[in-house]
Amino acid sequence: MNDMPRIGFIGLGAMGQPMATLVAKAGHPLVIFDVNAKLTREIADATGARAAATPADVAADCDILVTMLPSSAVVDVVLNGEAGALDALGAGSLIVEMSSGVPESTKSMAQAAAARGVSLIDAPVSGGVSRARTGELAIMAGGEAAAIDRAEPVLRIMGNSVVRTGAVGSAHAMKALNNLVSAGGFLIGIEALLIGARFGLDPEVMVDVLNASTGMNNSTQKKFKQFVLSRKFDAGFGLDLMVKDLGIALGVARTTDTTAPFAGLCRDIWAAGQKYLGPGQDHTAIACFSEMVGGAELRLSAANQNGKPA
Repeated sequence: MNDMPRIGFIGLGAMGQPMATLVAKAGHPLVIFDVNAKLTREIADATGARAAATPADVAADCDILVTMLPSSAVVDVVLNGEAGALDALGAGSLIVEMSSGVPESTKSMAQAAAARGVSLIDAPVSGGVSRARTGELAIMAGGEAAAIDRAEPVLRIMGNSVVRTGAVGSAHAMKALNNLVSAGGFLIGIEALLIGARFGLDPEVMVDVLNASTGMNNSTQKKFKQFVLSRKFDAGFGLDLMVKDLGIALGVARTTDTTAPFAGLCRDIWAAGQKYLGPGQDHTAIACFSEMVGGAELRLSAANQNGKPA
């Protein structure tokens, strides 16, 4: 008999699908749900999980409920809407909210859960789809220590780093601020490449120099050659989600009365790019907006376009 905690997983998008798959491979009894019923069935067939018909159906058959959804508003509907999960969870259950959420909303949901005898922690992730597939995500965790202790064995299946950030809501604040730093690094790096390209520098050489120098960041290492210079623009994280997360970071600045002019400018540039490019774009496509403003285009050299390794 399998005495491992029963896991419910709601949200099977680009990140949720590989995360749920790892939980199934680890041997946990797993029940899954996504608004896309066909996708839910396909993943259930592939992993041996049970496909649920509603969020309540998931909640009635799990000890720990994981949510990996686009926004706090969607999480609220899943928990409290028609056939919502919260009323179906048994007392003593645990919700692990892994979306990139709004801290104040997370706090409110935790209070509503506590009133029903259910604990809620926030545990957003960083690392993208590639690290979700390998179980190497960085996970931030906010909430009561005992609840995080209970969740940690499951979190360790999905990530190789679990950092406790404080009270419930703190992890969602940290995730938004992490994405603020990432977004700022991406923009300034692209602008540097555009300046250099118009001066006559090879963008690939610039990336190599940045990666050997103090200008190195996650974007120079893992995005510029791979997704911008290659013109693939398919890193797996949406531009719409990045703008949402930057809005959350600015909301944290407002609630803490912190003057943050560069953060505001960063968010405004990303939001302008979102309007220019339209919905459904990968976040790396923001480079196209910077190219339009800067009057230049960034590409791999002809040799690398013909198959030479970057």
